[in-house]
Amino acid sequence: MAKRVLIVDDAAFMRMMIKDILVKNGFEVVGEAQDGSQAIEKYQELKPDLVTMDITMPEMDGITALKEIKAVDSNAKVLMCSAMGQQSMVIDAIQAGAKDFIVKPFQADRVIEAIQKVLD
Repeated sequence: MAKRVLIVDDAAFMRMMIKDILVKNGFEVVGEAQDGSQAIEKYQELKPDLVTMDITMPEMDGITALKEIKAVDSNAKVLMCSAMGQQSMVIDAIQAGAKDFIVKPFQADRVIEAIQKVLD
């Protein structure tokens, strides 16, 4: 059965890029959110196998959302997405419970490799 993924990013074209990579590799994208608070709601509603979470977003950032999701479900699998130069935020995210991270601009093989590592 296809693994179910929730994509969280404030940029629609980034969500589209990740979705494209995932769908081509046999994943099912069950939902999308454009900020952290939406991500928490959708996580509880959809119960995905994995979340791809942008770090910097308006309203609520990815690290805050990650902590909230982990509080609701300690087994949540969250893969952070960061732009170059956000190393300190990536470290915060890993400490908050993120399983791994991918760097923008996305390389399809790196995205799939990271997702498979997180899901195994």
